[in-house]
Amino acid sequence: MDNISFDEFLKVDVRCGTVLRAEPFPEARKPAIKMWIDFGDEIGERKSSAQVTAHYTPEALVGKQVLAVVNFPPRQIGPFMSEVLVLGLPDDTGEIVLITPDIEVPGGGRMH
Repeated sequence: MDNISFDEFLKVDVRCGTVLRAEPFPEARKPAIKMWIDFGDEIGERKSSAQVTAHYTPEALVGKQVLAVVNFPPRQIGPFMSEVLVLGLPDDTGEIVLITPDIEVPGGGRMH
């Protein structure tokens, strides 16, 4: 594992946002869900796609708070432009579980 400095870590901007809308993403190579996420007034709404279909449906994601890296460059995924990287961890079978706060927090809050 490579070490990074604390200053390098601080460059990664991880924020909390609320999923406003979610849709299946059948054009993706692996099953995925497209999400539109509100990160509050400073950042606004951003789009992402995530391979989280094993544990979530689009309907279950609406209203859910998620953590995402908001300062990576946008990435084209098929016909969809992903603007943030939603964060998750693999379960014991390798399927992704989203990282979420266990208490509701203000949208756009930065991870410390």
